Amino acid sequence: MEKEKKGVRLDHISKIYKDPKTGKDFYAVKDTCLEIQPGSFVTLLGPSGCGKTTTLRMIAGFESPDEGEIYLGNEAINALPPNKRDTAMVFQSYALLPHYNVFDNVAYGLKLRKVPKDEIKERVTRILELVELSGMEARMTNQLSGGQQQRVALARALVLEPGVLLFDEPLSNLDAKLRVSMRTEIRRIQQATGITAIYVTHDQSEAMALSDSIIIMNKGVVAQIGSPQEIYYHPNSEFVADFIGEANFLKGKCVALEGGSGVLQLADTQVRVAASENMTVGEDYTIVLRPESAGLVPEGNLKCRVVLSCFMGAYQNYHVMVGDTLVKLTDYNPKNHRIYQVGETCALTFEPDGVHVL
Repeated sequence: MEKEKKGVRLDHISKIYKDPKTGKDFYAVKDTCLEIQPGSFVTLLGPSGCGKTTTLRMIAGFESPDEGEIYLGNEAINALPPNKRDTAMVFQSYALLPHYNVFDNVAYGLKLRKVPKDEIKERVTRILELVELSGMEARMTNQLSGGQQQRVALARALVLEPGVLLFDEPLSNLDAKLRVSMRTEIRRIQQATGITAIYVTHDQSEAMALSDSIIIMNKGVVAQIGSPQEIYYHPNSEFVADFIGEANFLKGKCVALEGGSGVLQLADTQVRVAASENMTVGEDYTIVLRPESAGLVPEGNLKCRVVLSCFMGAYQNYHVMVGDTLVKLTDYNPKNHRIYQVGETCALTFEPDGVHVL
């Protein structure tokens, strides 16, 4: 894409709906401020009803914010209809024209904009090559697989050369294996074009695989913004930790600070963790322990009992009870490790800097 890359800024955006059952107003999106950098791939992630799709639809122009302003580049766009915004949307349903072939589906938006025929042919040919559909120009859409139809939908959006490309759960209608290959393709194409992309999904693995930055939303507000690594290893709440990946939570009280370490009392056992800046003796904390960050050893301070031991090929899946708390573990490359069986007593172990403390 030769066009200038554009970012998106949401300045205190809110969207208010009326609950049809109670008749009361509620915020679908509340006082949201976002800064999306030009050329980045950003994912809005969260459970159903969190406000992610409403946010995307406001950027696209299909919904109007009740409060705040949306900027595309340096231009305020609240008053612009969807067709006047420098955006293009890839929909969950593909929204292809069934009586048009691949070429005409991709060219449709250019024809509406009265682009010259020679330029249409050049741009459509170039985009079909980018999405690896060269040679399929004459095929009808009902002759294509689900993955090919999604590529046509992507090509139709890209050929318009928008400043920002919007994705509304585009892979949800594909089977699991195809979703994995298509998200790789979407990321490849976004990096090749350098276009700004905003992607909505409830699938955490999609968000992790695709994104430069993830925006996690919950109940209409932004819960956390960060890179996939920051969100995964340094969640700012139990909600974020539990939503992105799998997490165990161990509750304890700080009883000592020693150098860069904190000592937490968990029931009748003390464990050492990396101390955060604000850690204070006497305060309660929650250890966020990822399943792959812990292991089992025959002896240790943090006694546990195995209640599930399941071989999964590349890893051994364990559930252990630490007191009254269930902890899930993933032991990779179990061929070279001792396998603990259900009913065995052993000890849970982890590195002090291998956990996150809330």
